[in-house]
Amino acid sequence: MTLVDLRSGELRPGAVASAPPAVALLLHGFGSNERDLAGLMPALDLALPWASLRAPLPAGPGSAWFQITAPGSPDAAPVEAATTAIWAWVDEHLDAATRVVPIGFSQGGLMATQLLRTRPERVLAPVVLGGFVLGAPQPADEQLATSRPPTFWGRGAEDRVIAAHAVARTAEWLPRHTDLVERVYPGLAHGISADELADVRAFLAGSLRQ
Repeated sequence: MTLVDLRSGELRPGAVASAPPAVALLLHGFGSNERDLAGLMPALDLALPWASLRAPLPAGPGSAWFQITAPGSPDAAPVEAATTAIWAWVDEHLDAATRVVPIGFSQGGLMATQLLRTRPERVLAPVVLGGFVLGAPQPADEQLATSRPPTFWGRGAEDRVIAAHAVARTAEWLPRHTDLVERVYPGLAHGISADELADVRAFLAGSLRQ
């Protein structure tokens, strides 16, 4: 297990030292921390090393990738700054040939799409859980409209945290730029269910074999 504090850039004990073909990158939500998504890994049963990053900004009891100003419509600049910070960590700690499999929840789900929209050649099978996409154009959008990489987007039917207009924007953008697997879970609010984890596991098992 690798737990990483993005603010210090230091790997904690258990860091991946070799150069695997891919590393799962866990990206937590607003006000949480790098331990939040670690408990998902046994259920996903990935034959990959993984790292969990702590977002760079303080937010309540935890951290955030960017501060919330207008819910569902964040300013592009801080989101892009957080994207740059994640890539800086990747470039420093992973081999240049190693790709990342971003798995993000809520704000972390948006960051997973940001990695895809900026350096798609380094990204495999992003997983967006209860997240959304940034409204501003990103460098690789035109390329993605042609390459259409496999992407998973799951959300709860009763999620009232992510603004409706952000969900609508994401529902329009993802099918146009990715080979999308979309799942909506009845009765689920802003969280992650066992059914969703099973679907993510199947998605990753299929996508990573290709």
